[in-house]
Amino acid sequence: MTGGRGQLGTHVRLAHPGEVLAPGRDELDITRAESVAEYRDRHQPAVVINAAAYTDVDGAETDESGAHLVNVEGPRILAEACRERGLRLVHVSTDYVFSGEVPRGHGDAGPGGVGSDGAGEPDPDPATAPALEPTDATDPATVYGRTKLAGEHAVLAAHPEATILRTSWLYTGPERERLAIPGGDFVATMARLERERDVVSVVDDQWGSPTHAPTLAAAILEMLAREAATREAAVHAGTGPDTAAPSGDTPAVDTRGLVLHAAGSGRATWYEVARRTFAYLGADPARVRPCTTADFPRPAPRPAFSVLSGRAWETAGLTPLPDWDDSLRAALGGGPGAGGGDTSSSSPTPR
Repeated sequence: MTGGRGQLGTHVRLAHPGEVLAPGRDELDITRAESVAEYRDRHQPAVVINAAAYTDVDGAETDESGAHLVNVEGPRILAEACRERGLRLVHVSTDYVFSGEVPRGHGDAGPGGVGSDGAGEPDPDPATAPALEPTDATDPATVYGRTKLAGEHAVLAAHPEATILRTSWLYTGPERERLAIPGGDFVATMARLERERDVVSVVDDQWGSPTHAPTLAAAILEMLAREAATREAAVHAGTGPDTAAPSGDTPAVDTRGLVLHAAGSGRATWYEVARRTFAYLGADPARVRPCTTADFPRPAPRPAFSVLSGRAWETAGLTPLPDWDDSLRAALGGGPGAGGGDTSSSSPTPR
C-alpha cells in the first residue's frame, strides 16, 4: 500500500496486521520507475492500493510541478508496473476533480460542469441537489484537483483494469493521535479545539460527504475480498467472473476498469459536522458558530459542493457505506450529547 503510513493506509494495515506492505518513500519512490519495478519484483504483491498523493491543496497552487510529479507521473508509473505483472490496482482519488459548484441536475452536463447553465433559474439548493455521480462532468478548480484528475486518466490509460475510488472529507478523529498518524483531520481538530476554545467559527456554505477512514478501509478490503471470491467461484464453475456468484445470493463483484465513489452516505456542511462533534463529545454545540467561506480566503478555492453519490458502488454489488452521522457518532464514542439537542479534503480552517 503506497501512502500506507498515512490516514487511510494506517487503517488498512490495522485491519490486516502483518499482511500489508507499507513502504516509506525511502523504500519505494513511486515517481521513479526503477524503484517501483525493484520493489514490485522483490516483494511480489498480489494487490496494490495507491493512496500516495500530494495533498497540500494550497501548496499545489505554487508547486504545480511537484503536484504533477506525485499525482500524475507516480500513479502512471505504478499503473504500468502493475499491468506488466497483471497486478490488481486500486487508485484512491478525490472529490476535487469536480468543479465544486452546486449541480442543477443530471443528464445535461456541459464542458463546464454538471447540469444546465441554469439561465433564468433560481440557484440550486445544496441540501437537495443531486449527489455527484462518477459519470458526471469533471472540471477541477484547483491545481490539486487538476493533477488528481490527470492521475486518474493516466492510471486507466496505463492499466485499463485498475479501479479508481474517489472519496471526500476523510477523517479519523481523536484516535489519530494515539495511532501516530501524521497530519490532521477536521474531526480531530474540532475535538482539540473543543478543549482549547470557548467558541469556534466554522464555514456553513460548503457541503460534502464526511468519510470515516476506518470505514473506507473496510469498504476497500470488502471490495477486494468479494472480487477474489467471485474469481474463485468462476474458476470452480468454469465460467467468466461476470457470471459466477461466490455463494448463495451474494452477487458477483468485478470493479476492474470502473470509477467509483466511496464516501459516507448523506451530506453535511463543515458547520454541521463540527456541531455534531461537540455534541458527541458531551459539549454544547452552540459553542460552534457559523461563518462563510469568504471569511477564510485561501490560495486554492474550496468546493461549495462535493457530495458524492454511492449509487455506482451499490450497483457494483458492494455494501453501502454507513450514514456519515452514524460513523461520526461511533468514532467519537457516542458521547453524552449523542442524539440530543439542536446540532443543526481539505478541511476549513476554524477560527
